[in-house]
Amino acid sequence: MRRFSSILGLSLAFAAPAWAEPEPSLQQQVQVLQQIAGALEQRISRLESVVQQNQQLLGLLTEVEALKAEVAKMRGQAEVQAHQLETLGQRQGDLYADLDQRIAELAKVAQPPPAEPAAVVAKPAPASEPKPPVPAAAPAVPAPAEVTPQPDPLAESRTYETALDHFRQANYAGAIAAFQGFLKAYPDSALASNAQYWMGYSYYVLKDYKTALAHQQKLVAAYPASAKMPDALFNIAANQIELGQLDDARKTLEELVARYPGTNAANLAASRLATLK
Repeated sequence: MRRFSSILGLSLAFAAPAWAEPEPSLQQQVQVLQQIAGALEQRISRLESVVQQNQQLLGLLTEVEALKAEVAKMRGQAEVQAHQLETLGQRQGDLYADLDQRIAELAKVAQPPPAEPAAVVAKPAPASEPKPPVPAAAPAVPAPAEVTPQPDPLAESRTYETALDHFRQANYAGAIAAFQGFLKAYPDSALASNAQYWMGYSYYVLKDYKTALAHQQKLVAAYPASAKMPDALFNIAANQIELGQLDDARKTLEELVARYPGTNAANLAASRLATLK
């Protein structure tokens, strides 16, 4: 019995350290886990920071793209406004030209007819014996010449001005019909090339680029001496660009710059060429 007690005591003595060891091991494990958790929290914080920075970068990139689009839009608006200013200047020139022509034609209409020569009064012959009357020869009546009716300059000017008013009021369909009527009624008018230009430009504003191109090309072919030639060439290039005919547009712009240097249309053509190259 004593022997058994001593053996049990020795066993407990040796076993006691084995029971006491898990306590520091659990603490160490807890510490390790706490360290791992701390490291993970730091990594999560860094990741959150990176994500926030990336989101900020993405936001900045989005803003940059939006600004680029806005700049492109403003650039396009600036080109449109420049062309509109140039067009307004052309319209003003047209109005002055119309006014000069109307004044000149009114002056022609207002000229008085040439005065007829005064009738010569024959002196009475001295009294003598009466002579038998001689029958007078019948005056020769000239054959009536064929008279070509001349167009009324006032009606012509009013018709053109009415068509131009439609264009000013942005009634482009009405302007097209009015200019067509003007060209039909007054095909030889000094304003025919102007009417042809504004009709083509009205089609351009309505985005019928193919028809607009045909009308401006007709102006170039039919009125090579017209003052509207530079503007017609520029509008031809604009229609060619809209139709995707970039090579033809470059050639047209180069021709415009070479043939009409110093004009507003040539300056605009040079700027447009720089963007096409």
